[in-house]
Amino acid sequence: KVTYRFIGEQAKGGEGWAWRNSGAMLHGQAPETMLRDQDFPISIEGQILGGDGEHDRHTSNVCTPGTNIVFEGKLFTQHCLDSKSKTYAGDQWVTAEFLVLGDSVVKHIIEGEVVLEYTKPQIGGGSVTNYDPKVKVDGKPLTSGYISLQSESHPIEFKTVKLFNLEAYMKDKTKLNKVLDKILKE
Repeated sequence: KVTYRFIGEQAKGGEGWAWRNSGAMLHGQAPETMLRDQDFPISIEGQILGGDGEHDRHTSNVCTPGTNIVFEGKLFTQHCLDSKSKTYAGDQWVTAEFLVLGDSVVKHIIEGEVVLEYTKPQIGGGSVTNYDPKVKVDGKPLTSGYISLQSESHPIEFKTVKLFNLEAYMKDKTKLNKVLDKILKE
């Protein structure tokens, strides 16, 4: 769970696609397994975008560097998938939550509303280069990994960053649902 806002101007030389662009990298590759020239960690990105005040620009999308997901029952192999969120322009605070239950389900939640849901995150696809082929084993389920916050050349502030380890509840659906109800109400 993060509460964030974009501020200021993009760093000089930043790519156009990186304007008001950040993210939470989920199920991320272990840093020690990344090669020196690898451009992105193999991971699932909860992409955070800010609006320009004129155009629709959904936030809490999913991007898939070196990974694939199952969306609406079908393997999704494109790099990014838009959520159904509204656009958040300016420097307002926005709360984004990413519920990741192993390799079974991932939900993106903005301001308490589920805006994207998919299943079976797995290694595969492109959008990552110069990786160790021993690490990028296509089709391998992503059951765990690192969490990191990303920056794409535009200043962003995080007012809140909270992590909840749900591993102890994964085998008891009743307890898991109780804990999730409590966490999602906070």
